[in-house]
Parts: sequence; structure tokens; C-alpha cells
Amino acid sequence: MTMDGQTNQTTKAAASIGPEKNPQRLPLSNKRADTLWGYFFIFPQFVGLLCFSMIPLVMAFVLSMMNWDGFGKKSFVGLDNFISQFKDEEFRIAIVNTLYYTVLTVPTGILLALLVAIGLNRVKGKILYRLIYFMPSITMSVAVAVVFMWLFNADFGLINMYLKEWFGITGPMWLTDTRFVMPSIAMLSIWMGLGTNMVLFLAGLQGISSSYYEAAEIDGASRWQQIRHITVPLISPTTFFVTIMSIIGSFQVFDQSFVMTSGGPAKASYTIVFHIYETAFVDFTFGKSTASAVILFLMILTLTLFQMAISKRWVHYED
Repeated sequence: MTMDGQTNQTTKAAASIGPEKNPQRLPLSNKRADTLWGYFFIFPQFVGLLCFSMIPLVMAFVLSMMNWDGFGKKSFVGLDNFISQFKDEEFRIAIVNTLYYTVLTVPTGILLALLVAIGLNRVKGKILYRLIYFMPSITMSVAVAVVFMWLFNADFGLINMYLKEWFGITGPMWLTDTRFVMPSIAMLSIWMGLGTNMVLFLAGLQGISSSYYEAAEIDGASRWQQIRHITVPLISPTTFFVTIMSIIGSFQVFDQSFVMTSGGPAKASYTIVFHIYETAFVDFTFGKSTASAVILFLMILTLTLFQMAISKRWVHYED
């Protein structure tokens, strides 16, 4: 048989294969139907994103350049609201306190969550322990803050009582001393966020192949060397995600400060979100309040982009 004859037979055989016999080729009508169904399923999410995220975000940028008390007419003031916020001493105090809170909570919270996850990954009944550790994360922050107000009470709180009975130490004025109020709020936040970060780290640890540890044991690596050279590098994608989310959450702290101290004493727990709240709903200067919110958004965005830029240096993905 000639080459031309083979070619003709191959062409006829390919033409005889219909859409049912060749699953890789779908009719054009089926492709359009799949596309329409795809748009149908993403439409509710798209509407929610547009109405509750994108439009309010655009309106916030517009309102940040307006002078408005919430009732009268709006007047355009340009960048005056931003300039006044940077000149405002309370806003600068709020930035410093928020950064201080971030430094207290983020590294400590990540380290404790990683240690707890490593411990739970090697014990039986990790599902029960995971539930116990995660319960504070789903508890209302206001309720937790009220409980911790009692624990931190300088006169009859449990913490000072045990410090006195067990160690003979007179506990500090946790929530009324400017030196201890922010560490007190930080301890509450670390306790609340420990469960969420622990679950994320535990999921990352369970994704690491046991063959790495078996090879390390054969080579005589100690437990610490395995954690340092295997666990930490391979858990770095989870660490990267937890770090970003923890920093974003720390910049948005409000409930604890509002319930426990109302921003005091002497503005020692006065955070950026607390400043946004007071500027809007106490002073009724919504333009300046929105300008503070936009500044906070830009700060979080800048830090997130910076972390993503440097992540290539220390985040390692398992091949």
C-alpha cells in the first residue's frame, strides 16, 4: 500500500470518530454550555464581591477626600484629611502602639503555634487536642476580653493571686499600668489566635513526607537537626501564610482594646482601628476617619507586598 493510501485511510478513520468517541473534542455547543454554567456559579460571588468589597473600597477612597459629619453635605478637601492625620498626635500614638502590639504578638504567636503543632503531630488523639486548642479561636472576642479583665484584675484576679501564693510576687497593675497594658492585651490575642495557627501548621506538618525523617534518622540526625533542616524549610509556605495573616490581624486589633481598656490608660492601648472608630463615631469627622482607614489599608498592602517580594529567599516548596 502506498503512502497516499495510508494517509487517506487515517483521514477517514479520524473523521469517523464522532464527539462521543473522542472525548478530547467537545462540540461547540457543549463548550458554550459549560462556559455559561461557570458564569452562573461565579455570579453570586461576583455580586457579593462587587457590592460588599469593591464598591465600598472605591467609596472609601472618595470619602477620604471629603469633609463630612455624617449628616450635612459633603465638601471636597483633597488631601487635607491625610495631611491632618499625619499631623495628629493621637494618630501617631496609634501607629506606634499598633506596631508595638504587632511585634509582641506575631513572632510569639507563630513560634508557640509551631511548637504546639510539632508536639501534637507526634501524639495520639491529635483530633481531640486540635479541637481543644481551636476552641478559643471561635469564641467571641468580647466574651474572652471580659473574662481576661477578671483574670488581669490587680486586686482579686487569678493571675496576681497565683503569683502571690506560688512565687511570693506582687503582680503588676496589668490593665492600669502603661507598661503592662499592651503586653496584657497581647497575651490575650496570642491565646485566642494560637488554635488557628496551630491547625494550619499541623496541616502543613502532615503534608511532609515521612521519608525525609527516615533518611535523616539513618544518617544519625538528632531531633533538633530534623526540625531545623527538614521541618522548618518544608513548613515555610505555611509559615509565610500564617505570618501574613497574623500581621494583617494585628494591625486590625480593636475589640480587646475597646472592651478591656477603652484605649487607656493614657492612650497606651490606643490602636489605629480604635482611632478610626473614635474619629468617626465620637468626633463625627467621617472624612478624616476614612483617611485613617485608607492609610491603614496602604500600610497593610505595603507590608504584604514586601513579604511576598522577600518570600523567594526563605520560602521553599517541596518538589
